[in-house]
Amino acid sequence: MVEHQPEQQRFVIRHGDQIAHLDYLLSADQIDFVHTWTPPALRGQGLAAELVAAGIGWARLQPMAIHASCSYVREWLTREQSAGRGNVDRE
Repeated sequence: MVEHQPEQQRFVIRHGDQIAHLDYLLSADQIDFVHTWTPPALRGQGLAAELVAAGIGWARLQPMAIHASCSYVREWLTREQSAGRGNVDRE
């Protein structure tokens, strides 16, 4: 289950004592997704995609532009757009 931690500006998934996370930065008019990380033992399970889906879902509800400095988030957005799920990068 994805947990939003707005005070740390991140989304996390806890699996035992390990944490996968998606970090973002807020400015006055933009949400910038800056880093996605999954512990090596948890990779290949779709956790990063789950984090990004939750983060983008939340960001869509905010009155701000969405930017992806993180290469994984950029690739995820490209796949979503190619699949016809809309233009979510509003920058």
